[in-house]
Amino acid sequence: MKKAYLFIILGASFWGTISWYVRHLYEFGFTPMEVVILRAWTAAFLLLAYLVIFARQEIKLHAFKDIRYFIGTGIFSIIFFNFCLFTAMQLSTIPVATALLYTAPAFVTILSFLLFKEPLTKSKLISLLLTFVGICLVVGIFPLNIGFVSAKAILFGLGAGLGYSLYSIFSKLALETYSTLSITTFTFITAAIALSPFFPYAEKGALLINPFVLFYALGLGFLPTAFAYIIYTYGLNQTEASKASILTTIEPVVATLIGIFLFQENFTILQFIGMSCILAAVLFIQRSSSNKVHIQQSA
Repeated sequence: MKKAYLFIILGASFWGTISWYVRHLYEFGFTPMEVVILRAWTAAFLLLAYLVIFARQEIKLHAFKDIRYFIGTGIFSIIFFNFCLFTAMQLSTIPVATALLYTAPAFVTILSFLLFKEPLTKSKLISLLLTFVGICLVVGIFPLNIGFVSAKAILFGLGAGLGYSLYSIFSKLALETYSTLSITTFTFITAAIALSPFFPYAEKGALLINPFVLFYALGLGFLPTAFAYIIYTYGLNQTEASKASILTTIEPVVATLIGIFLFQENFTILQFIGMSCILAAVLFIQRSSSNKVHIQQSA
């Protein structure tokens, strides 16, 4: 296996560990939105520190109007999808929330058709059908198992997929001027600044000096965010984006295993088949995407 492939797989695997940090932060009484804030703060700090030390030339806003791209990736994507994902994990299970998150490529396909007039090929239509079937199996809509996952959890899970997909849409515009690493750094800085006024400092500020909270918060911003994205980007720069995006499907596998073995969450055979359908749809979309629009991000 090429070294680049190894870095990509490691980066995606670390993305899959997000739930471990999130669940432990919930134990200290943090809400999903507060966990989003902690992730944004720590990731922004660590990514900015990395650029200052190793790639200072990347810390440059070429035009003030470019902030609109990072408002899109930072607020409409990162904040929205993280909040929806963490809420879905709270309302259902890690495997279910992760499977619904990976409907993002289907949303990218639809949005690219509507916004960029990209054609809906036969492969893309097959992938959309596979995604629909996969969702139904994962959430228990059929066969004859209506109500297995609450409607609220389904909506938040699909919201996570939609928010995740918006990162591709907004970053596609920013990539004309900025590198992927710069985009991610500016994205988390924007998210951190936007969220800072909303943290309940009076109620939970004291928790921020708790060594266990610091461990989980910094861990969330470091391993499955800053570090994962840095090594993923390193691997991406040495291989084809289409191959890299296929390798990232290891992320939901890791997340599912964490949910099952660490948190003893149920995951039935039908749900496994459903997730397999969704991942198969991801592969179909990646293979059929002529302009390589994909969901590469820091989950």
